[in-house]
Amino acid sequence: MSVREIPPAKPFFPREDIQLIKNHVEKILQSGMLTLGEYTKLLEVEFAKLCEVSRALAVNSGTSALEMALRVVGLKNNEEVLVPTNTFTSTAASVIFAGGKPVFTDVGACSLCVDTENVQKYLTAKTKGVMVVHIGGLVCPEMKGIKEICEDHHLFLIEDAAHAHGSTIDNQPAGSIGDIGCFSFYPTKVMTTCEGGMITTKREDFADKASVLRDQGKENFSSNTIIELGYNWRMTEISAAIGLVQLKRLQEFIKRRNEIAHYYDENLSKISGIKPLRTPSNILNSYYKYVTFLSPEIPRDNFKQRLRERGVRCGGEVYWPPLHMQPVYQRLLKVKEGDFPVAEDVCKRMVCLPMYSQMTLSEAEYVVEQIREVLSEL
Repeated sequence: MSVREIPPAKPFFPREDIQLIKNHVEKILQSGMLTLGEYTKLLEVEFAKLCEVSRALAVNSGTSALEMALRVVGLKNNEEVLVPTNTFTSTAASVIFAGGKPVFTDVGACSLCVDTENVQKYLTAKTKGVMVVHIGGLVCPEMKGIKEICEDHHLFLIEDAAHAHGSTIDNQPAGSIGDIGCFSFYPTKVMTTCEGGMITTKREDFADKASVLRDQGKENFSSNTIIELGYNWRMTEISAAIGLVQLKRLQEFIKRRNEIAHYYDENLSKISGIKPLRTPSNILNSYYKYVTFLSPEIPRDNFKQRLRERGVRCGGEVYWPPLHMQPVYQRLLKVKEGDFPVAEDVCKRMVCLPMYSQMTLSEAEYVVEQIREVLSEL
């Protein structure tokens, strides 16, 4: 057998984009304006257009975006924020850093996202807001119902859209549905700035406060008057230039990822032992991750190891282990294994297949063939 090497993910910079970025970097270095300059402003304008919001503010990471959002909405000490347990640590840690308490919820087995049932189940008098996570590029299918609950109970709603650049539900972009959307531009994301993040909002007061917080609490960039306790959450001009070039490719990236996902969907449906996570027809999935689930009797570690031996490397799960099984949260929040059975079940059977923006159908065919052969041996 001829073994091909298929990585789990990789950023894509066509040769012409690399040259364009070089030109931008030269211009930036010659200008001497290395942060919060014209490239950052332009990226913010263009990203706000993508998300159909009035304001977007670039920051140095998705983690920064999450904490900034929580501070902007006025989270106070010990107020509770509902957070799905199957998310990256940044979602919950940002609540703690902002002075609040994350309260984990279980998720829907068919979406991996928090649903209205779980939001209602974990609401208390201390609940201040809800953080919804769009998993793998799939916008939370029950956003409408969750938003109605938040409005009825006067709760803030933050979208952790770190995976969902360009994703939509009912033609409404991720990052435009809640009070604030938070994006990550980490290298593996659908588009990248190498490191970086973005918040999006339709509220001018939120955007104005965020702009103060990200630059050490100064009233404006050229002032030394400190009006808030802020942070250095600024994005560099070079990162913004890279983001602008990537953003122009985003629809092309999403189109290719959907083509690969469609191929996976069609062909995996013919193989027993593995089942894709299905995207509802009203959602455009950016497919940051292509998520599948193994049948309970199939040992995941063995399955993934056999694929690696054949050159197919799967991506990290979204997420395993879920946060309530992580030592730090078990210590801080007194949660334990068994608390959220749906998340535990689906996450322990989850496998994320290779997915990247320059992936070819030939590579996808190879992945599917190796899956078919490995499953026939297990």
